[in-house]
Amino acid sequence: MQDQDRIIIIGSGHVGATTAYALMLRALFREIILIDRDEALAEAEAMDISDAGVLARPTHVRSGNFADAASARIAVLTAGAATHGSESRLSVTARSADIVQSCIRDLVAAGFDGLLIVAANSVDLMAWVAKDVSGFPGHRVIGTGTLLDSSRLQQTIAARLNVAASSVDALMIGEHGDSSVAALSIARIGGVALESIEAGTRPNAADLAEEVRGAAYKIIEGKGYTSFGVATAIVRICEAIVRDEHAVVPVSTLLTGQYGITDLYLSLPCILGETGVERVLTPHLSQSETAALIASANMLRTAKHALDRGA
Repeated sequence: MQDQDRIIIIGSGHVGATTAYALMLRALFREIILIDRDEALAEAEAMDISDAGVLARPTHVRSGNFADAASARIAVLTAGAATHGSESRLSVTARSADIVQSCIRDLVAAGFDGLLIVAANSVDLMAWVAKDVSGFPGHRVIGTGTLLDSSRLQQTIAARLNVAASSVDALMIGEHGDSSVAALSIARIGGVALESIEAGTRPNAADLAEEVRGAAYKIIEGKGYTSFGVATAIVRICEAIVRDEHAVVPVSTLLTGQYGITDLYLSLPCILGETGVERVLTPHLSQSETAALIASANMLRTAKHALDRGA
């Protein structure tokens, strides 16, 4: 039986540890378990977060192993190959796939039967690998996808227009990577279409998309990795599941014919609840956005075929 108050995090690096810390602060689970092949690292991070918890939330944080996963409600997979400098997310696919396959086999062997959130890069392909290896239905395997990218887009638009980011409704869709698509034709600011804002005030679409796509590279150049943004995206997905919110969130999910795309993980707005992805929405995009989304899918499909050949 699932323990509704238990979550496991596979990988205790920057993203995994930050996710555990953020989850503790939100008090979503009574028990957070860190798993890592470096057991000393997992134990040290768990101890450090536990110390913080004394001053924050009554959450039990500890290190563990895959046997602890059997009854967990959610498993978060952050273990994978890291990008360096200007290295693209797709460039680490083969290295990440080996790690993800091993982790998922151990997870399934332990009897895990909950929801799986994948944050390892390249996240769309790693979510597909996780689904393929686990045999889980698509709605139970969720990639963090473009949730963080969409937040960056909202923040960028808000800064250009001098409004609160919470007043901006905007999506990045497609690959979580260099081919992601800024769906600006459906962007709204306080219910007003971005495209209807007078030309002299409206931010340039190409500049917006370029700035969002380059954000992670800039962060990595400065500190060597990203952690806080993606960890918070993971927590947001967990919230929607645990609270059965039926929230619309842009995440990477298995497409089954949307925009003519099948058997690929890509990000589109999805309704999330306690069973995972309940429904995939297909907003009315402009012709150029639809073409860009299909091009993004084709790029991922090429990478997926290369991964299949190398398996």
